[in-house]
Amino acid sequence: MTAGRCGCHARGSIILADLVIRPSWRFLLRHPAHFVAFGGGAGLAPVAPGTWGTLLALPLYALVAPRLAPMEFLLLVAALFGLGVWACGVTGRAIGVPDHGGMVWDELVAFLLVLFFVPDTLEWQAAAFLLFRLFDILKPPPIRYYDRTFKSGFGVMLDDLVAAFYTLIVLAVAKTIIE
Repeated sequence: MTAGRCGCHARGSIILADLVIRPSWRFLLRHPAHFVAFGGGAGLAPVAPGTWGTLLALPLYALVAPRLAPMEFLLLVAALFGLGVWACGVTGRAIGVPDHGGMVWDELVAFLLVLFFVPDTLEWQAAAFLLFRLFDILKPPPIRYYDRTFKSGFGVMLDDLVAAFYTLIVLAVAKTIIE
């Protein structure tokens, strides 16, 4: 790494642009937290890594959910959330960016929770996927507040959990109207 470029931040602090690590497979394999935070490599996608991380939840859900009782699945999601707090915290500090776009574990875990509650059909899961990505990208209040306020592994995971909650509310209203 070199520290060639730098700029001044509004409050006078210096930002060394070249000190931010550019994640690679080598980086992912250097520490288990990096591998987890980047969704096993999904976060290295050159375009829309969050979308790829969200999509990764679909086969994982199909593989795991039928083998677990509902409470066991929810406990697994809670454990994966805790794992994400740790992994995203460690990885964010290593990269130099608290919520790097390639850290997709938050999308994966939050969307697993969404999939647990939506009907198990392609239409509902597709609607859930689109809504979740919309809320995750647009970050309506209070998502944007949490995203900007909590610069830690917990903050990385929390904003996607709120996006999942918004997704489930919209889908519940839609289901009520349809039925």
